[in-house]
Amino acid sequence: MAGNANPFESLQSQIDEAATHLDIGDDVLERLKYPERVLETNLSIERDDGSLARFKAFRSQFNGDRGPYKGGIRYHPSVTRDEVKALSGWMVYKCAVVDIPYGGGKGGIVIDPAAYSDSELERVTRAFAAELRPFIGEDRDIPAPDVNTGQREMNWIKDTYELLENTTEPGVITGKALDSGGSEGRVEATGRSTMLTAREAFEYLGTDMEEATVAVQGYGNAGWIAANLLEDLGASIVAVSDSSGAIYAADGLDTRAVKDFKNETGSVSGYVDAEEEFSNDDLLTLDVDLVVPAALENAIDEALARDVEADVIVEAANGPITPKADAVLTDRDVHVFPDILANAGGVTVSYFEWVQNRQRFYWSEERVNDELETVIVDAFDALTDTYEEHDLENFRTAAYVVAIQRVVDAFEESGTFP
Repeated sequence: MAGNANPFESLQSQIDEAATHLDIGDDVLERLKYPERVLETNLSIERDDGSLARFKAFRSQFNGDRGPYKGGIRYHPSVTRDEVKALSGWMVYKCAVVDIPYGGGKGGIVIDPAAYSDSELERVTRAFAAELRPFIGEDRDIPAPDVNTGQREMNWIKDTYELLENTTEPGVITGKALDSGGSEGRVEATGRSTMLTAREAFEYLGTDMEEATVAVQGYGNAGWIAANLLEDLGASIVAVSDSSGAIYAADGLDTRAVKDFKNETGSVSGYVDAEEEFSNDDLLTLDVDLVVPAALENAIDEALARDVEADVIVEAANGPITPKADAVLTDRDVHVFPDILANAGGVTVSYFEWVQNRQRFYWSEERVNDELETVIVDAFDALTDTYEEHDLENFRTAAYVVAIQRVVDAFEESGTFP
């Protein structure tokens, strides 16, 4: 698992591949492959015992041709500058493929949240918010949750920003709790768009979802919601995993019961109704109809791709397949529906939250889910139309062709300054 591909180089490779199908000059293409700016900062806080701790942190603003920068903030020991740059670039094209008026950004702190108290995490978050203050705002850059962050951290960032700016600006950040200006449906959004993409993919390919077997790698928010919603469609979720390993039951797992068990014990391993336990790599190579990678980048590398038995992969995680693995899967006729469509529910409902914040008028969960379904289905149709029209080799290239053209159009319509 976890190939060594540099995520920023993977992004650039995907852009280059899609650009061969578009009439774009090399000069414009070069501009699309690099962030406009990257903030690198060192955060110092006082720990509960009185000692000082230092944390490296980043915020990349990749491209703002279509609107304010948009993207999450993750807390993880493996955060790197190149990872954040890549994720901010993927956000540009994710927003473009679902046609919402944002550019792309991403942030991260090099930290293991499990090693720090809640009060220490609050101090780290507020220190980062103070550093971000000159760069963010509802018309400039709008952060959101990502790996190991959620409503709590977003509330802290909002509060810090509003205190320092002496203003009320709930639209400065999304993914907030409802009482702090969050949106109904936001927590479930990424898993929901993964389900919608899988549903549309199976219909497009002429496969019955009710007969499908599914394996989900990663049982965090996106993975468990996707599993739950796919189960509601009639699919059989035969395997799920987290960092502790994978569990399997041939007749299907009860996704809600597995989630309750994980909440109680901290992992899916040891679940009483599992027939078998094995590694994450083994889960990704199970003979199932659908695999949903919902963990971190580079989960499927070139070697692992040769052993993939699924007919369809729907990417709930960002960048879970390396470019070399993509080529192997294309050659083996495995249909991959890419992250920039499948997990775009998060940023789409973040957009809805931002709209609601600015209007000070809030929607029902039913309206949020209906609007999200419309966005994802329309984006899926644009992707498959492009796939057929250009006779493309895979759906990832089709998604980038759609997205890059929209970014280029916005850039060219605006002109160049200075």
